[in-house]
Amino acid sequence: MIKISVLIANRHATSITIEEEFMTALSEIAAAQKMSRNALITQIDKTRTNENLSSAVRIYVLQYYQNLNELKQKTMPL
Repeated sequence: MIKISVLIANRHATSITIEEEFMTALSEIAAAQKMSRNALITQIDKTRTNENLSSAVRIYVLQYYQNLNELKQKTMPL
């Protein structure tokens, strides 16, 4: 588990604790979207329905890769 401090919307300090694999994936997603990890976490925070930010981050990462996989399957010729 990795615990990091984050600044939500450049004004609210908090921390999240997630597994290293999720942190790596989150950093990869942020880079792919050309944004900082804090900016991505702020975006996740704004749209989350789960009260726990760490859980919301995990769900976001999972859904991101599920959607990416679905897109790849749709564009692959049979």
